[in-house]
Amino acid sequence: MSTTSRKPAMTTKPAAPRSRKRRAWGTTAAVGTMALVVNIPWLNALLVSFRTEGDIGRGALSTHLAPTLEHYQNALGAAGYDFPRFFLNSTLIALGAVALVLVIAIPGTYAAVRLGFGGRLVMNASSGLRLLPAIFFAVPYFLLMSNLHLLDTVPSLVLANTFLNLPLGIILLSAGFRDVPIEVEEAAWVDGASTYRTLYSVVLPMLAPTLVAVAVLVFIFTWNDYLFALILSTSNATPVTLGAANFVTSTGIRWGDISAATVLSTLPPVLFAVFAQRYLVSGLSSGAVKG
Repeated sequence: MSTTSRKPAMTTKPAAPRSRKRRAWGTTAAVGTMALVVNIPWLNALLVSFRTEGDIGRGALSTHLAPTLEHYQNALGAAGYDFPRFFLNSTLIALGAVALVLVIAIPGTYAAVRLGFGGRLVMNASSGLRLLPAIFFAVPYFLLMSNLHLLDTVPSLVLANTFLNLPLGIILLSAGFRDVPIEVEEAAWVDGASTYRTLYSVVLPMLAPTLVAVAVLVFIFTWNDYLFALILSTSNATPVTLGAANFVTSTGIRWGDISAATVLSTLPPVLFAVFAQRYLVSGLSSGAVKG
């Protein structure tokens, strides 16, 4: 009787393909290069804000550097520039728009998606309004605020930015509501919860990333608004985006002061987005992948 010996099969752990690593490095390099190119204007403003007027006059390629904080002192009020008030106006306008967008979009989107109140019409109208340029609404909104005697007030800019960003909030929240299993809400209804209790106690805690994403985007878009700030404000409700134009005087353009004001005005939305990045990514990807 002959026996045949079987050699145990050798199992080797497959190594990661080098081509995949090369693609990953290539993607990282491409994204990094694109990020650098996109941020060149901001980096240039940061550099100019620390240069003296003489160095600025020599041109951007001048290698003579003598850092100074004079422009930041001017931007913070040393030259009669009321940056704290402009900053406060921008903060009130941005936070007010965020609050109003969430207050209107949450129940409205839930009613459209879950309760069937004009669902497709609301979604199509929101998408259409979001695609229209802001200048399309400038003249009608100016006439409306003028008739209501709200020109050069913070509420007028809050309402304007709420109207502009409400479609974005509805679009993002609709994707988030569709991701919530209907069985979760049906279980709450069986337990005796009302529609409002189900929405605010069951559904919204599950949509925290989407809510943060909406808040961050509305805050950034409102903070960076220039068109409606230019049209609706003159002095009392001037935000930081428009206030930097005060450094354009009859005697010349004070580039260093403008750059310092620009750098200071961009810090809040950048820091806001950095700290909420995890929620922002997950909220924006809501509804993009279906299992």
